[in-house]
Amino acid sequence: MSRSTAIIARERRACFVKLLLVAAVALIDPDRRVLIAQRPRGKSFAGLWEFPGGKVEVDERPEAALIRELHEELGIAVEEACLAPFTFASFAYPEFHLLMPLYICWRWTGFVVARENQTLKWVFPKDLRAYPMPSADAPLIPALLDLLV
Repeated sequence: MSRSTAIIARERRACFVKLLLVAAVALIDPDRRVLIAQRPRGKSFAGLWEFPGGKVEVDERPEAALIRELHEELGIAVEEACLAPFTFASFAYPEFHLLMPLYICWRWTGFVVARENQTLKWVFPKDLRAYPMPSADAPLIPALLDLLV
């Protein structure tokens, strides 16, 4: 393969980078703590902490994905009206580009329970940086600090 052919092939691949839409939420309790979850063994980014949420399915809105994921992962019910769009992260991983809207939620029904072998922790915003997070999640912390501290 010639050098110019290799460059064209690389550029063509760059045009077709997979875009992954993942919705996340900062659940905030009455003490203004934020819920984070540690990714379990066997999953990508195992051991790192993240905001609850998950992949948005084809033909699914981010709010609907969060309502579904919060029920599946944490056993809580959230009304769409209680999900406030807050900020977003855009991060280029080698295999895909992640776009992650972060919502704020102050109200839900039920008790938060780890339903997918993840460790959960309620953390004061000022302590969030002490928990290692994936590269896409970490830039969301300053906006949360501005809101909650």
